[in-house]
Amino acid sequence: MNDNPMYMEYVDDADSPEPTRRRGWRILGWVCIGLSAVMVAGSLTMYGVYRKMFGNIAHEDTNALVGPNRPKKLNSAMNILMLGSDSRAGANAAYGRSMKNDPPRSDTIILLHLSPGGGGAFGVSFPRDLMVPIPSCKKPDGSGTTPAQPKAMINSAFTLAGPSCTVKTIESLTNLRIDHFMEVNFVGFKSITDAVGGVPICLPKDVNDPKSKLHLTRGKHVIKGDEALSYVRVRHGLGDGSDLSRIKRQQKFMGALANKAMSAGVLSNPDKLLKLINAGTKSLRTDSELTATTMLKIGTGMQGMTSGKLRFITVPWGADPADRNRVVLNQAAADAFFSALRNDRSVPDEKKKPAGGGAAAPKIPASQVKVRVFNASGIAGQAGRVGAALRSQGFQVEVAGNHATTTTKVQFGPGADQQAKTLAALVPDAPAPSAAAPGRAGTVDLIIGTDWTNLKTGKSGGAIPKQQGEIKADDNICDGN
Repeated sequence: MNDNPMYMEYVDDADSPEPTRRRGWRILGWVCIGLSAVMVAGSLTMYGVYRKMFGNIAHEDTNALVGPNRPKKLNSAMNILMLGSDSRAGANAAYGRSMKNDPPRSDTIILLHLSPGGGGAFGVSFPRDLMVPIPSCKKPDGSGTTPAQPKAMINSAFTLAGPSCTVKTIESLTNLRIDHFMEVNFVGFKSITDAVGGVPICLPKDVNDPKSKLHLTRGKHVIKGDEALSYVRVRHGLGDGSDLSRIKRQQKFMGALANKAMSAGVLSNPDKLLKLINAGTKSLRTDSELTATTMLKIGTGMQGMTSGKLRFITVPWGADPADRNRVVLNQAAADAFFSALRNDRSVPDEKKKPAGGGAAAPKIPASQVKVRVFNASGIAGQAGRVGAALRSQGFQVEVAGNHATTTTKVQFGPGADQQAKTLAALVPDAPAPSAAAPGRAGTVDLIIGTDWTNLKTGKSGGAIPKQQGEIKADDNICDGN
């Protein structure tokens, strides 16, 4: 038996009915994803050394593989799909020899959403057991296409046709344009944690777990290398033994890693910076358009980014009625969340004084505005998508069907003229609200016409509300233990 703790033939789920050979690897993905987020957020500082090491990175032509029919961008936000691969190619074979010839999987899938102007960053996790439709995809080697699957685990897209197929799957699921992808394998894990000088953690109790070989006392520690690997994969030695408990711990570890790497002690130290980027780029594959110049452009727009603006969120999900071991999207909540991301304009707004210097007129809050949304755009599902975006901003929404009018309008019923102003403030280029036919007192009608573009956000950061269970990179590492 190999006694190297990095040798992943053994895992911590030997008593689980699920095949265990993949579990340790999706956990390491969290760590590498955290590094990738740091590379983006600090890319302006890293640009010089990143360009020098760009030759380490492999690339894939995602535009050619996904094809032309992709979602349109509605704003200047950036969406980067982060993928943690369990490939055993090359040096990765050392981390599971019996799986050397297995097809690779991506058990870590995180959409990194960068708000315009550095307004915030959101790491949106998609559970690997999420059951979704998988579209037909072109194979990267040019050998043909894969058949569409009406329902399959989301991580199977990567196995079928690589990272660009996962991009296509996420785009069809969210209607979000994915600008770039980053795929990270695990051979650089120890180097990454070493490069940042270790990652701080906080243990609620002593841990002595023979399976993971993790032996730590209660309280704060800084861990790296094999010890960090054991910490992120241990299941039964910490928490309640559930995978959900472990995932929450992994998110906190990723946040702590990002917080450490984004600190001045790492990014401003040439030696540490060089080690960090060298470790990351050796384990990285991206789309062919994510060049050093593109990274510089991203970094320029993210100069105000701090770890407190980096949030980690799990996509809304629920149990799959057909299989208790799988999950599905909580469709209503997911639609609202994806719509909020599509319409994100979380740029700090300047507060404007009313004309003449007087006090602003009282404004009816969105939570007190009842809205019926009608579709006159000719685009199927448009009213539902706009309605989801309005719900994410607090409006009470009813999707009311189609309408004969073809231009965008805001109309109000008796007593709802002020409520109409609240809504109209979010509708670009719409005419002033007008009275609707009587009979719907207190209700505002929004008619989505052929001239529709998108909603504005109600306030800075208002497009993406706080999500249940979210974690920020600068959270206290001992909170919630």
